[in-house]
Amino acid sequence: MKRNISSLILVFILLLFWQGAAMGINAAYILPSPTQILVRLWELREPLLLVHLPATMGVTALGLCISVVLGLLLAISMDWNPRLEKTLYPVIIASQTIPTTALAPLFILWFGYGIWSKVLVTILMTFFPIAITVFDGLLLFTYGATKKDIFLKLKLPTALPHFFSAIKMSVPMSVIGAAIAEWLGAQKGLGYFSKRMMTQLDGAGVFAPVVLLSVVAMVAVGIITLIEKKIITWRKEL
Repeated sequence: MKRNISSLILVFILLLFWQGAAMGINAAYILPSPTQILVRLWELREPLLLVHLPATMGVTALGLCISVVLGLLLAISMDWNPRLEKTLYPVIIASQTIPTTALAPLFILWFGYGIWSKVLVTILMTFFPIAITVFDGLLLFTYGATKKDIFLKLKLPTALPHFFSAIKMSVPMSVIGAAIAEWLGAQKGLGYFSKRMMTQLDGAGVFAPVVLLSVVAMVAVGIITLIEKKIITWRKEL
């Protein structure tokens, strides 16, 4: 708490400013106040928590798991084979230049409104930081040992902090990817629900699932941080 007190104070000030600005505009469909959003979140708790949150978390979890496996495989492959690195690295970089909002409708066209069109968007947004960050963590040069010894005894422990950093970056991105895909085309999910509220000019209803997504993402990152501290015991906390 002592380390985060400055952040909490800043958030509190921003919320006060937001509340004042919303009260000054006095048009909830344009800018709802934080209190209006919390009230609406409570009113919509059943559909949000029982229907739309599980749908979004299912997409997020599946997409993130596939991204972790894909990212690790790419990172280890590029580290193991320099020729493969020269082939794959530019392709991985190029994949991030494609606008997600341009591909999401195509995925929906190809795979329909089911889960896989959303999962593909999530994978596209999250595999890149995992692959590149872990690959950077594996970059070590040494002599007098086999590739296997170098990988297991040096590279793997060194890359673990990079791996957890990549996961902590990818969690919010996976949530964003799932929400974007649901916004563009879905039958349930927090992104879909937010879009539906927008068509009804319900500003607080638009923000309510966004707040819920933010809370879930922060909790997930916090859990990953705790796991990281349990596993990486040799790194001193700054």
